[in-house]
Amino acid sequence: MKKIKNNNSAFRNMNIKIKNKQVIGFAFIICNLAFSTMLTSCNNWLDVRPETEQKEDDQFSTENGFQMALTGCYLHMASQNAYGLQLTMTSIENLANLWRINPATTNIAERDLALHDYTSDKAKSTVKGIYTTLFKTIAEANLIIKNAKAKPEVFGEKRMHDIILGEAYAIRAYCQFDILRLFGQVPNQPQKLVSLPYSEATNIDEIPAYYNFEDYTAKLFSDIEAAENLLKESDPATLYPYNRTYTTGEVYEKNSFLEYRQMRLNYWAVRALHARMALYTGDKENALTIARDLITAKLPDGTDVRPLSGLKDYKSSYTTCPNECYFSISKATVKDYVVSYFTDNANGIISSYDANKLALSTEMLDQLYQGENIESHNRYNNLWNKELKDGDGYLWVGFKRYSYDDDKVQNKELYYQIIPMLRTSEMYLIVMETSTDLEEINRLYAEYMISHNVPAVTPFTSTQDVATWIENEYRREFYGEGQMFYTYKRLGETNILWSKSAADESTYVIPLPETEYDPSTVKKEQ
Repeated sequence: MKKIKNNNSAFRNMNIKIKNKQVIGFAFIICNLAFSTMLTSCNNWLDVRPETEQKEDDQFSTENGFQMALTGCYLHMASQNAYGLQLTMTSIENLANLWRINPATTNIAERDLALHDYTSDKAKSTVKGIYTTLFKTIAEANLIIKNAKAKPEVFGEKRMHDIILGEAYAIRAYCQFDILRLFGQVPNQPQKLVSLPYSEATNIDEIPAYYNFEDYTAKLFSDIEAAENLLKESDPATLYPYNRTYTTGEVYEKNSFLEYRQMRLNYWAVRALHARMALYTGDKENALTIARDLITAKLPDGTDVRPLSGLKDYKSSYTTCPNECYFSISKATVKDYVVSYFTDNANGIISSYDANKLALSTEMLDQLYQGENIESHNRYNNLWNKELKDGDGYLWVGFKRYSYDDDKVQNKELYYQIIPMLRTSEMYLIVMETSTDLEEINRLYAEYMISHNVPAVTPFTSTQDVATWIENEYRREFYGEGQMFYTYKRLGETNILWSKSAADESTYVIPLPETEYDPSTVKKEQ
């Protein structure tokens, strides 16, 4: 019963104040489904479809049924096997060697992932859990896509149909993109070519087609463009600032399902994802155009869509930078379980360090901010506890992004109990990396550093200097958000900071779970 209660809280944060009793009833159904999903193990990808006690026709016979199915996708994404932990804070960051792994740790899976040893049973189990959860989410999104296209008459108005269908396409693209970033070939001059499943399957009898890199990315961009087209004219996020969709502000036409658009893959988040995808796949021109458009985008009332917010957020102790998130995962229990990995004190006060905690050495922190003005730098001063001590009195550096004191904060659901997924800071870095205009780069750099409370900066004199700084800044900026391993892979970096060995393609191409369907094996047996 405890897990069901926690999942209900997760849904409550997705739509923090729901007034419609029928919606609450569906929420309970979804939460029970999500609970049963967590308890189900899978032998191969064919088993990873959403479990449901309702027949498909019944589930998608009402608009509320579609809404709850979409909420189920976000619940899958928020699980600890996915973006609730392993694809943001632990496993994916250990792949990038961002945490100091204590030799005495009993967390063998995380140790092996940090060593890039993908052959151990523990590492395989962790990878399989991630893979399975991503495909559970994808299969749920596929059901929504299939039924929304087949039953448009179920919806009270076309706008709601387009929002739900658009978000489902975006969710599929988001998860399939990370399948590519984890298990696919390196995007730049690969020697090892990898085909991957792009799933549009909705039942156990369907085997997904496998695609090479070019065809797989074509599928990705088809989905993301479909999402953009559907959401552009329908999403209230294109009309109102996010805070006017809160229950405390202007509820868009009094429809509670359209509240809190910053916690969903809204139109602006989809555009930001498109920019991220374009950069990763080598389309720098498109990445530059989209990211630049997002930075300058205005709402009808003349306000910026999502300006940099670090200066204001950190002054308010909002260490997840919620006010510059295009999309964030709502997770009411995040502090309760993150404490097991990063802190010892449930109130967010880090007082001691033991072998299973993820932390930095003091030398690592010095390297991380080498060359930066740390005196006023708000990330340096607010994300790290530099007084973390082990049993022998030696100092370590603890991570505080997801910690907070219950007794001292307000509006936890909006500002603390979230996991950033797409932020304005990333759009600034994309433009600075892809632009050839040093004047533009330096202007954005100055704005970016002001948001870090570092107003006086020395401008770049060459694009090569920019490239060096960009790689280091991804490491500093997105700690605990799961982006650095993909950055190394995209850049083809052979020297991963703090890694015990040089990186090559075997480092970056995570082997698919052994039970995954392999079309090449089938061909050999025929």
